[in-house]
Amino acid sequence: MAASDESPMVRPTVQELTAAGVEEPPRQYVLPEQDRHGDLLAADEFPEPTPLIDLSRLTDADEAERLRAALQTWGFFLATNHGIEDSLMDAMMSVSREFFRQPAEEKQKCSNLVDGNGKDYQVEGYGSDKVVSEDQVLNWSDRLHLRVEPEDERNFAKWPSHPESFRDVLQEYASRTKKIRDLVLRSIAELLEIDEDYFVNQISNKASGFARFNYYPPCPRPDLVLGLRPHSDGGLLTILFNDDNVGGLQIQRDGRWYNVPTKPHTLLINLADCLEIMNNGIFRSPFHRVVTNVEKDRLSLAVFYAVDAETMLEPAPGLLDDKRPSRYRKMLAKDFVAGLFEHFRQGKRFIDTLKI
Repeated sequence: MAASDESPMVRPTVQELTAAGVEEPPRQYVLPEQDRHGDLLAADEFPEPTPLIDLSRLTDADEAERLRAALQTWGFFLATNHGIEDSLMDAMMSVSREFFRQPAEEKQKCSNLVDGNGKDYQVEGYGSDKVVSEDQVLNWSDRLHLRVEPEDERNFAKWPSHPESFRDVLQEYASRTKKIRDLVLRSIAELLEIDEDYFVNQISNKASGFARFNYYPPCPRPDLVLGLRPHSDGGLLTILFNDDNVGGLQIQRDGRWYNVPTKPHTLLINLADCLEIMNNGIFRSPFHRVVTNVEKDRLSLAVFYAVDAETMLEPAPGLLDDKRPSRYRKMLAKDFVAGLFEHFRQGKRFIDTLKI
């Protein structure tokens, strides 16, 4: 998200609020009544078989068509046979949990507030998302946000030193998700009948990739508070590793919210806004949110892949002709990212402002 000119405000982490035993969430976390649209927890169950895609079989016509159907209907799918061993996924989830279970002073060594008073906020590090106004509705979640791409720009000062295996596990995990990214992007290009490397070639050696560890503590009023406001991801592709034991992710389709089921050792892969523009809206970036749980905490790891900041966002030439005009205005990727923050705060999709 783009930085604001305003100084962010310092607040306790949600974990600290939970540890203090708050019985009612502070008002800053409570959604205005007009934004709740009824009970936040009253989502529909998934209306059809979960879109489950075997990444080892994408060259098979039947599996490719299943991928097409998943992307056209939902903009996401659950990936199996993705090449990441169960043992590595278990280790990644284990060290993530261990990090958030540490004392506050240990976690603060990775703080995203450089001087501790909120004036020097950084995207990378541990804490909460940026707060720039008193009326900003906050998410019931804490996060650890780390750059994983480009490799030579990783800021290890923000990477936890405890647990000791955290860095090695994340580096190995990120090397695997990068391969998955390229496989999925090539498969999408083939579905669209354009050069299979078209989307991969939009990723320069300076394009960013971030790992975001989301921790959602138990919430006393899940009917009033969201773990993560409604949004679509702003980058190219997101690879999400969800907690197997606790649900919470919801995706919107045709104005209705649906609970996304969990399945052990699968990855949820969704399109992001830049890829929606590049495929001219044939496959859309899903609008999603996270609800909270009154009894259980929840953990997820999202790896966000983007294009280079200087990339011109526009539909692939092979998808345009007299009968298929561009559905989006052109925009530099860095300018697109600059517009995301305010729309994210409002629970809106910035990409919709680019539609022609």
